[in-house]
Amino acid sequence: MFIKVLGSAAGGGFPQWNCNCANCSGLRNGTLQAQARTQSSIIVSDNGEDWVLCNASPDISQQIARTPELVKHGVLRGTAIGSIILTDSQIDHTTGLLSLREGCPHQIWCTPEVHADLTSGFPIFTMLQHWNGGLQHRPLTPLDPFRVDVCRSLQFTAIPILSNAPPYSPWRDRPLPGHNVALFIENTVNGQTLLYAPGLGEPDAVIMPWLQKADCLLIDGTVWQDDELLTTGVGKNTGKAMGHLALAEEQGLMALLASLPARRKILIHINNTNPILNEHSPQRQFLTQQGIEVSWDGMAIHLQETAS
Repeated sequence: MFIKVLGSAAGGGFPQWNCNCANCSGLRNGTLQAQARTQSSIIVSDNGEDWVLCNASPDISQQIARTPELVKHGVLRGTAIGSIILTDSQIDHTTGLLSLREGCPHQIWCTPEVHADLTSGFPIFTMLQHWNGGLQHRPLTPLDPFRVDVCRSLQFTAIPILSNAPPYSPWRDRPLPGHNVALFIENTVNGQTLLYAPGLGEPDAVIMPWLQKADCLLIDGTVWQDDELLTTGVGKNTGKAMGHLALAEEQGLMALLASLPARRKILIHINNTNPILNEHSPQRQFLTQQGIEVSWDGMAIHLQETAS
C-alpha cells in the first residue's frame, strides 16, 4: 500500500491567511523552524499508478500540482484519481471538489449523512450537476467493507467516530453516527492496514478495536491543549467542541497512542496554533521521544519502508 499526504494542516492551513499567532507570524518572518502546510487530504494506492483521494481540501489544485503521481500520462486530459472518499462534510475536506469540476464525473463515496449536508447546507452535489455528469454518489454504510473501481486490492471500511458535524449543518452539536467516519484501509493481498482519522473527538468502543489492529495510524493531531485557541487568543472554541481530542490532556491522544501497538503513529490535520509545528519546541521533541511522527505535505509512506 502506498500513501501520500497531500495536505497535513487543519482548516485554514499553515500559516493561516488572516492569522498572526506566534506560529503563523514566526513562519512568515523566518524566526520559526517549521514547514508551511496545506489543508488535510491524502491519496492511497495499491500499485503507485491509480489513486484514491481521501478528502478534497480547498488547496487541492495546489496539492495536485505538487504531486507528479497524479498526472495521467498518455491522455490529453485526465487524472490518476480514480475515486474519492469523504470522511465528513467539513468545508476543509470537501470544498476542493469545486476545483475538480473540469474532471467530472467523479465517483464520491460518502455516508448518507454527509451526502445530505452536501446537497443542502453546502450543496456541492447540486451545483456540480451542471458539469459533465457532476458528482456520482456512491453510498457507503459504516462498518460494511467496500471497494472502489480502482485499486481493487484495497478494502475500505468506514468506522463511525465521535466528533461533530460542520457549523453549517443542522446536526451541529448533535451529529449522527454517519457524520464522521475514520477509514480502515486494508491491502487484502499482503494484509497491510492503515487507519486514517483526521477528526477524532473521543475514542469509544466502536473505534478502539480498529485502532488496535492498524499497522499505521494517520490520526487527528489538531491541538496540543483543549483550550489552545483560547490561550493563544485566536478563538473561543475548545478542541472538544470542534470534535478533536487534544494531544496533551490527561486522557488525550498521546495517552491513547501510547496504548496502541501500531508500528507507525503519524499526526495529521494540525492546527496553525499547535506548538508541535515548531520543530524545535519541547512539545515536538516529546513526540519524537514517544515515537510519534508529524506528517508534512508530500510525505510518502510505504508500510514496508520508512517515510521519504
